[in-house]
Amino acid sequence: MAVIVVGGHSRSVGKTSVVAGIIAALPDMHWTAVKITQYGHGICSANGEPCDCATDDHAWAVTEERDRSGESDSSRFLVSGAARSLWVRTRQGLLAEAMPRLRKELAVAENAILESNSVMRFLRPDLYLTVLDAANPDFKASAKEYLDRADAVILHEGSTQIAWNKVSLKLVSNKPTFRICPPPYVTPELIEFVRQQIEMRAAKSREDLKI
Repeated sequence: MAVIVVGGHSRSVGKTSVVAGIIAALPDMHWTAVKITQYGHGICSANGEPCDCATDDHAWAVTEERDRSGESDSSRFLVSGAARSLWVRTRQGLLAEAMPRLRKELAVAENAILESNSVMRFLRPDLYLTVLDAANPDFKASAKEYLDRADAVILHEGSTQIAWNKVSLKLVSNKPTFRICPPPYVTPELIEFVRQQIEMRAAKSREDLKI
């Protein structure tokens, strides 16, 4: 099984579109796609609605998406061709609580692709891609924490000045970089890179089994 994680430095940089693009371009992988959302105070993880609950059973939830309207991110994954789509919702900082359930879901997946930065604390994926838009000044702490673990960078074209403060791209200066000009959010070169990396890791796993 291959596990891919797609992260990004902020909201609205195209993480969901990258995941959907990879799923659509590699349908033979029979993806289980996972959207991970962490809510702040005053939002219930069970349904994503405003609330003032503080009970343990509302700390996290994992649901399987059935809707194929494409109106939600997890629904877009199904529309793109995912075999299954899961939505993981937790309170901010409590992703660890949901990980046992998520690991069970991943254990039965043929291949998995997850949209998240924070899940990198708990998983060592076969491939970690990070989406960057230098024109967007926001840079999540989780994206900064795992930036050096990125296997490749997906960089928005057209940004002449970097709007980030105290963030250096030296950590990824030697990593493969795929420039995008949305739409689309994936390029043939990116898809070929993903395919090659998956095949290389699968071949290595087979060799390791022979030892």
